Amino acid sequence: MKHTRLVLMAVLTMMLSWNARADEGMWLPSLISQRIADMQEKGFKLDAEDIYSINKASLKDAVVLFGRGCTGELISPEGLLLTNHHCGYAQIQQHSSVEHDYLKDGFWAMNRDEELPNPGLSVSFLERMEDVTESILEGYEAGMDEDQRAKLVKKNSAAIIEKVTKEGNGLRATVEALYYGNQYFLFVYRQYEDVRLVGAPPSSIGKFGGDTDNWMWPRHTGDFSMFRIYADKDNNPAPYSKDNVPYKPKKFFRISTKGVHEGDFTFIYGFPGRTQEYIHSEAVRYIEEIGDPQKIHLRTLRLDIMNRYQSESQKVRIQYSSKNANVANAWKKWQGEVKGIRKMNTVRNKQDFEAAFKKWASGGEFDGVVEKIEDIYKRLEPYSYAVDYLNETVTAIGLPKFATEIARCYTAGIDSPISFDQAKASGLIDAFYRDYHLPIDKETFIALMNEYEKNMPEDFKPQYYKNRYAEFGSIEAWAEHMFTNSIFTDEQKVRELDEEDMYIVLTDPATEFLSAFVLWYSTEIQPVTHKLNQELQLAYRDYMRGQMVYCRTQRIAKDFYPDANLTLRVAYGNIAGYSPADGTYYLPSSTITGIMEKDNPEIFDYNIPQRLRDIYAEKDYGRWADENGEIPVCFIATNHTTGGNSGSPVINADGDLIGLNFDRVWEGTMSDIVFDPDICRNISLDVRYVLFIIDKVADADHLLEEMTLVE
Repeated sequence: MKHTRLVLMAVLTMMLSWNARADEGMWLPSLISQRIADMQEKGFKLDAEDIYSINKASLKDAVVLFGRGCTGELISPEGLLLTNHHCGYAQIQQHSSVEHDYLKDGFWAMNRDEELPNPGLSVSFLERMEDVTESILEGYEAGMDEDQRAKLVKKNSAAIIEKVTKEGNGLRATVEALYYGNQYFLFVYRQYEDVRLVGAPPSSIGKFGGDTDNWMWPRHTGDFSMFRIYADKDNNPAPYSKDNVPYKPKKFFRISTKGVHEGDFTFIYGFPGRTQEYIHSEAVRYIEEIGDPQKIHLRTLRLDIMNRYQSESQKVRIQYSSKNANVANAWKKWQGEVKGIRKMNTVRNKQDFEAAFKKWASGGEFDGVVEKIEDIYKRLEPYSYAVDYLNETVTAIGLPKFATEIARCYTAGIDSPISFDQAKASGLIDAFYRDYHLPIDKETFIALMNEYEKNMPEDFKPQYYKNRYAEFGSIEAWAEHMFTNSIFTDEQKVRELDEEDMYIVLTDPATEFLSAFVLWYSTEIQPVTHKLNQELQLAYRDYMRGQMVYCRTQRIAKDFYPDANLTLRVAYGNIAGYSPADGTYYLPSSTITGIMEKDNPEIFDYNIPQRLRDIYAEKDYGRWADENGEIPVCFIATNHTTGGNSGSPVINADGDLIGLNFDRVWEGTMSDIVFDPDICRNISLDVRYVLFIIDKVADADHLLEEMTLVE
């Protein structure tokens, strides 16, 4: 076993140093020395230690995991943090009301006392990462099944994590599998829990263009918000307290004001969420033909309902703004993903690769692995379909989901960490009803469950569902029963519940609905998918290793960076336009002129603040105009990014901040599966537009005084 791992490490080293295709890759910072020569050849002026070091302050110390799935960066010695508007959206919404609509009007703290706390929000700094493959697989023996292996990995991981976090003081750690479990890395973080909202532009800037412009280029969205990290008097992590003081970072980014130009070197430092670059053609075929199309259709139904109600009421618009954005984001991404997969003939190209691999592997260590994966996917497909449909219908309805959360509280100590009384105190009830509109939920139930009835094969419908559908005769009648008789449609009645009301809660029609589906899933679907996914994981582990050996021995240039898994990565490239279609070329930057061309007071997403119109009319740009007398807004580059990279710092050759990553172009969203250097572009907010908004629109120049601006 040890010999096998040593061979694998040798292959990994060889492949990581192999010439990568232009700008593809999400590289581990601790191994960036293997890429630094290529980075420097493309213009980077720093060295590997400047990017990642455990011996001195480095750029990694200015980058944080923001919340549970975004990136942020430190831009002052006073803990001032920059991230996307959409990353801070939930916090901005929580502080908003009809009387103080920070989504609509924006928010700027003019002093430290006005900065707003955000319970539940945290940021995490990476302290270090290291290869722990040998330790994690200690005790592994040939012939172990996947369950036994998983238990071993879990046990060894827990021991390592306990050892490295024993000092406490905000330390947490994870062990992550790379290359389908061929390699394991330890990531040690220090987490800060007192994070306060400092500023956010109005949504007419921070979300300009709304869902229409989402994933599209040219883009004119001022997608940023600002927070501040607080610590105790010794600069250590601490719960929120009025006595806490601004965090003093080891490192923060200088901000470049000299601008960007086509061809300039760029790199991104962030926490990309999930990619699937090495999957089998059958997996891609399912995504292209079945998975994405069905999810797009179901989310279209949900969005149509929300949009109609939001257009009729300011209160409902605020309530559902974050929900709408969350639903719409993936909905539009999947559309571009399908288009890109088809345009690149991804399925056929993978099939060709697999055919050549099979011929090479015949009679050797990897003989039959491709065929094994194909067979597993064929057996898995109907179950994948059922799970996808369950997630996009049954679990997308608000009332049953909330009812089930409350029901779990009554079984505290069994399957819930908190009691019902603790749930009351935690704000769970407040949070649900604050952002809930029953007519939307009821109409959504009817629309989604009618699709479920029409499209779900009978063999995959729970008996509970069949019985209730037969009882009520229609989805409409079922909805009327649930939303009329559920106690959870009445906020006051829910607040009056106590620990003696378990029977009422557990037999409520909303609770019963989701609980029955969950039980069916756990007994009829999950055991099968668990077994098949175990088989798949083992086969992929061999196939991943086989691909590396095959490409190396056959002299095939192919990148083998680890798939993204919300761990810190470096991606580098350059500012570049692209051609999405014949006869069309997109320039790599946008300006305030484009904002004014789109400005329309009649359309919510394009109705900019009057202050911005006035500034444009007077050309009152101050020191933020570029050499052409324009205010730059956004730019595109060839950096390989995905979800989780939202808020990531975009850095120039000198290591200075030039932008804030927030999106990808629609034509390139298939980059989670296959990367095309010709059309895959990340979209970033030009930091000069951030500074312009802070100075000229928000009149918050006190924040600029904290920053280090360089020409």
